[in-house]
Amino acid sequence: MSACDGRVALVTGASRGIGKAIARRLAAEGAAVVVSASRRGAHGELHGTLDEVVEEIVAGGGRAAAETANLADELERADLVQRAAAHFGDIDILVNNAAMGRWSLPSATPLKDRRKMLEVNLMAPVDLAQQALPSMRSQRRGWILNISSDTARQPAVPYRDTAEAAHLIAAYGSSKAALNRYTEGLAHEVAVDGVFVNALAPVAIVLTQEAARFVGHIAAANPDMVEPVEVMAEAALELVTNRHVGQIAYSRQLLHAVVRPVHSLDGKTILGDAFIPANLAAQVF
Repeated sequence: MSACDGRVALVTGASRGIGKAIARRLAAEGAAVVVSASRRGAHGELHGTLDEVVEEIVAGGGRAAAETANLADELERADLVQRAAAHFGDIDILVNNAAMGRWSLPSATPLKDRRKMLEVNLMAPVDLAQQALPSMRSQRRGWILNISSDTARQPAVPYRDTAEAAHLIAAYGSSKAALNRYTEGLAHEVAVDGVFVNALAPVAIVLTQEAARFVGHIAAANPDMVEPVEVMAEAALELVTNRHVGQIAYSRQLLHAVVRPVHSLDGKTILGDAFIPANLAAQVF
């Protein structure tokens, strides 16, 4: 049996990047996956579509469906789990990947930007978790994974990049720090019900197809600052198939600690260990 046989997953922010990679990895392990994003259609040349993700998963032998929801709108997200469950059954695995960021100095971050980041990065994951928990608790089986960020921690001095770059991420990082704290509290409440809640962050810039266009120079100069998206997908699979409680985990460290090899997104090939260089990973898209 594959690790996710018989399970149903909902992955938000899954039209591209990390969310798409996690959705593909879960599908490869047998999960029926509902992918979600704010829109179903094309977003532009740097963005994929939900329909394309569904088509890729189905072409690979998996099961997938799509649901749209603007997670900044509490009314649009109010029934997302219910709508997702209508496709394949109750949600066993919820991956809160969708996020939004606005980059400005903490002394000048506008209220509207702070509110939107907190709405998408904290309130939406909490709402979706609360929607999914009743069925998870009744079945005494469930996993909730919140995708966090290393920006939740203040960068160490001396900064590897510029001081301004360290300051610009403060507001976004604050929303992710709040998500981490909520993750820990919820995890310890519901673990007794057989529901396992954790957060996962990359240890470096994730080299998705979109990011590669902008951070290739960083990868060349500082390879340790970039990781392949397969590392995040593999770490996510670990956290939604095993009994971890309240981990604020970092991708490479987690995989190294549990001695888990990194697979291609279709699950067919072992690419290496937790420290596989980003430029040696398989083609993601």
